[in-house]
Order: sequence, then C-alpha cells, then structure tokens
Amino acid sequence: MPLAARAQEAWPSRPVQMIVAFPPGGQADVTARPTAAALERVFRQPVPVVNRPGAGGILGSASVARAAPDGYTALMALSSLGVLPESERIMGRSPAYTLDQLVPVARITADPTVLLVPAASPWRTLEDFIAAAKQRPGAITYGSAGNYSTLHVAMAMLTGSAGIDLLHVPFQGGGPALTALLAGTLDSLASGPGPALPHVREGRLRALACWGRERIPGFEEVPTFIERGHPEVEFYIWSGVFLPVATPAPVQERWRQALRQACEGDEALKRALDAAGSPLAYQDGEAFRDFFREDTARLVRAVQRIGRVE
Repeated sequence: MPLAARAQEAWPSRPVQMIVAFPPGGQADVTARPTAAALERVFRQPVPVVNRPGAGGILGSASVARAAPDGYTALMALSSLGVLPESERIMGRSPAYTLDQLVPVARITADPTVLLVPAASPWRTLEDFIAAAKQRPGAITYGSAGNYSTLHVAMAMLTGSAGIDLLHVPFQGGGPALTALLAGTLDSLASGPGPALPHVREGRLRALACWGRERIPGFEEVPTFIERGHPEVEFYIWSGVFLPVATPAPVQERWRQALRQACEGDEALKRALDAAGSPLAYQDGEAFRDFFREDTARLVRAVQRIGRVE
C-alpha cells in the first residue's frame, strides 16, 4: 500500500485544533466547545478549542486560511466570515484572507439574533426602544463584535428599517459586548440566542424582538421584527466548520463524516446546544456550500450599504 494512502487512513494521528476567531463566551465559542468534545469521541484524539480574537474575527480566520492544509487546523466560523474581506476592501485595505482560501465543510447552527437590553432599562417593548431612539438620536448605544461583524450588520438592518440613529460601540467579540451589556455600560445588543438565554432566564436581560422569520425556541414570548412591521429585518448567525482550501479531499471527507456523525448521533452535543438556546441546524456538502454563497452575497450587499466606517 502506498505511503500516502496509509497516512490518509491513519488521520488523525495527533490532536486537532479548532480555532475560534473571537473571545470566549460568544456564539462561535458556545458552539465550538461541545462540538469539539463530540469530535474527540469520533476522532479519538484531543480537539482543543483555541480562541484567537482580534479585528472582529479577521485575525483568527486569516490564521486558518494560512494554516498547513493537513486537516489539523479547522475554523469554527460565523456568518461574518464572508463579510470581513469586503469590509477590508471598503476601508481601503488588502483583505487578510479571501474566501477562496477556505473550504466550507459543515454548518452546525443557524440562529436568528435577538435584540437585548438590560432588565433595568425603561424599554419593555420594541416600540419603547424605537421611540426612545427617535427622541434621542445617537444617544442610545449598541455593541457588536466589531465593525462589519454579524452583530453590526444585524443592527444596521434595524436602524435602516426603523429610521433611527444609534451609537455603535465595537468590541473584540460578542462575549465582551455581552459582558458590557450585563454591566450596564451598554444600552443594547444584537446577540445570538445561545449566549443570551441564561441571562434572560435569570432576569438580568430583556429580549425585545428577534430577527427570525419565526419565534425562537426558548424565546417564545419574544416577537419577530416581521411581526412588528419590519418585514426586511431578518438575519441569522450561523456557525460552521471550514478548512484550508488545499486540505486533501479524503481529509475533508473525514471531517464531514465526523461532523455528521457527531451532530446526528451525539446526544451530549445536542443537549449542550439545546441548553444554550442554539439548536442544531446541520448542513453539509453542496447544500452548505450553496447556503454559504447565497448568505455571503446578501450580507456583502448589506455591508456595502453601511459603507466606510471611520
């Protein structure tokens, strides 16, 4: 048997890294950790999650794009992955990575974002929030995981539809932005439902509306923007696994099979994501590639509408 074939059959023969391009506590991290634990049971190798934040997700994503294409470094990405190269171009910079350097393997979750405010805030409904923003243009703050991040794009959709002006405060990731909201130093935030759910259940945060076409499990009392008269405000944070594009096809297929096995058969993974309010929405192969292409095109159009952010 040729050496190359034996090497492929033996893969993986050492630990496999899963890179999260954001700090701990955000949506990518919440998804990556139980997914990595499930993959350890499939691969029979350690799958450490490595947080590599910076520049709204650019640094960690670029590190995987440039990694050795041997399958031992993967990226747990969010939908911002497709937006960041375009935002760099808008800002007059050369992108740190391009989408043709990465290959989509599988989508794990796909959650509508939720509009959150501190429970101590005076806004009990979406209409309260919009009315206050109209009374005080530019005074109410909202956080994001960085300029042109998914959380920024989601809020830009709302401000455009509602005709309001909010003050954008970028952070290094969704986790730090959520921490600031909990501390009361931030007025509002678009968040994935997973990180938000425990704080809403504990009464520390209030959810005013969600960006989904339908209400979200765990947030059944929270209306959609569509219900409240904003039909164009629809947005999802999805998480998915990507590899360097030159990763050998048999290794890509091993990843796809392992992720499918984990997502379809690992009850601990399902329970962890359900408990986090971010249920599985598995997709792989051509279906995920088509979804990624279409979603990226839509988000790039939104970023182009935002334009240059100084």
